[in-house]
Amino acid sequence: MRKIILTIVFLAICPLVVAQQALNNDSVIKLVKAGLSDDLIVSTVSASAGTYDISADGIIALKTAGVSDKVVAAIVAKATAPAPVATPVPVAEDPNDPASPHEPGIYLMVRSPDGKGKMVLMERTASTNERVAMGFFSRPIKAKIPGLAASLRTSESKPVFYMYFPAGSGFSHAGSPSQFALLTLDAKKDHRETEIGRLKPVAQNSYMAVMGFDQTKIVKNSAQKTGPYVFKVTPDADLLPGEYAFIAASELSESAPATIFDFGVDAK
Repeated sequence: MRKIILTIVFLAICPLVVAQQALNNDSVIKLVKAGLSDDLIVSTVSASAGTYDISADGIIALKTAGVSDKVVAAIVAKATAPAPVATPVPVAEDPNDPASPHEPGIYLMVRSPDGKGKMVLMERTASTNERVAMGFFSRPIKAKIPGLAASLRTSESKPVFYMYFPAGSGFSHAGSPSQFALLTLDAKKDHRETEIGRLKPVAQNSYMAVMGFDQTKIVKNSAQKTGPYVFKVTPDADLLPGEYAFIAASELSESAPATIFDFGVDAK
């Protein structure tokens, strides 16, 4: 009965003892001398930190002290077990952190009144091309965007954009921000438009399309590479309130719709 009571008391205080002191050969010998069962000692060795001498002399000393083969095997297994590798705590990716992975595309950093930024993916805008050939005069080819204003708005006069063009992203015009032009859009009665080329007469009733933008509508901007396939783009000067768009210069076509990402700047 006394042995059972001692075992129960040991089970109750063992975690506290182990937490205060790592086990070693002498600690195990003390447990054996106290009359504790092999199963209990093996469990304690397995669950506790310890520093053991498992050299030939150390094992002989354990056996001489009356430690069973079962307990010695547990000591050897504990001493030779690889150190546990700490599992890294997963860090949630912040969708508003430009350094976090993002889907390919162009993002506008929108600032809230408290100064916090929110990255908004710019959707490609539907458009049609308008071309009118008349006489021996050069005529513009215009991209027409439905609606008087873009749905994506900012009140920042120098908005910040991030372009993500990872390899194999499907952006055929991707690779460098220089393949996009930032342009002001002309607001009309029911749409916005900008020139993307001109029809130049080469003979009677024959015209040649020369693609390119109206240089007076181009907004100069600067691009800074901030990571692999990631670019930060900002206009060089403050933008006036109005309608704007990034247009892929490398994909301009006389007939096919241009690749356009539009936004608007509102007065503060």
